[in-house]
Amino acid sequence: MRPIGILGGMSWVSTAHYYATLNRMAAERMGGLHSARILLHSVDFAPIAQMQKDDDWEGAGALLADAARGLEAAGAGLLLIAANTMHLVADQVAAAVDLPLIHIADATAAAISAAGLRRPGLIATAYTMDRRFYRDRLEAAGLSPVLPDADTRQEIHRIIFDELVRDEVRDESRRFYEKAAAKLVAEGADCVILGCTEVGLLLNAGNVPAPVFDTVEIHCRAAIEAASFETGEVYV
Repeated sequence: MRPIGILGGMSWVSTAHYYATLNRMAAERMGGLHSARILLHSVDFAPIAQMQKDDDWEGAGALLADAARGLEAAGAGLLLIAANTMHLVADQVAAAVDLPLIHIADATAAAISAAGLRRPGLIATAYTMDRRFYRDRLEAAGLSPVLPDADTRQEIHRIIFDELVRDEVRDESRRFYEKAAAKLVAEGADCVILGCTEVGLLLNAGNVPAPVFDTVEIHCRAAIEAASFETGEVYV
């Protein structure tokens, strides 16, 4: 397999999940004692989070682009940004290297379309829900995303940054997310995207009344496929 370069640390909680998931999938694919070939650049999330708050996306993109160049120099064969929100700077990162970058929204859209679904509810950070960078990719694939109302989006975002990225899982927050997902389904969503890589700490196929698309699982599966010398399909 080609080495998979991961831009991680956003947050470390989800990056640990990426590492485990990629290795599990590689072992399932190849058997025996095989694991994934991974190069990881894990950033300090605090400066990134501050740049997000300050709307300094160019600065955040420059930081990730520099990390991507380091992964390329180290021998990565493809790149993953191990976060949904930071795909806001995906184009800036991709332009900095001569490697394919697997876009999480495109891989997710492909999985939803393959399932014959069209109206995904989106639960993510406010940046991902409010801005167009993610929804544009879904809509370009023929999907019609459904968003929570403004107050619900604000609380979803708060829980992510105050709890989940700190590896804190609270029952009351799980109940809030469950209600948010159920409301999206009641409003016409035919599935739900876990559109922040930490949302899977609270939601899963067992507590959402519609098919669930976990972006970590989808992104990692696309990476394993792209890294395999047997295939090579890449979502860029």
